[in-house]
Amino acid sequence: MARQPKQYDDDDGRVIVDMDLEGMSWHDRRIRKETRAEKRSNRPAGAQLTKREARRFTWYAVLAGLTIVAVYAVAWAAILLFMTQVWFK
Repeated sequence: MARQPKQYDDDDGRVIVDMDLEGMSWHDRRIRKETRAEKRSNRPAGAQLTKREARRFTWYAVLAGLTIVAVYAVAWAAILLFMTQVWFK
């Protein structure tokens, strides 16, 4: 009678930390090679961005950065105005 692993309600089957370490009695190099080969074969063919998509992605990243800079600039201006007009009077 083989020992079966416990089934948990919140287990989704993902591996958080791979405990297959070299030097341990249960280490098997063959399995690691097989999973690497499987990952390489499952890569999507159309993963490369087109020039237009890359430009759009870059533009939106720049806009997000500028938005963050603008928020910080407005916060600093508000703090300076508060300090000079209210606090130091």
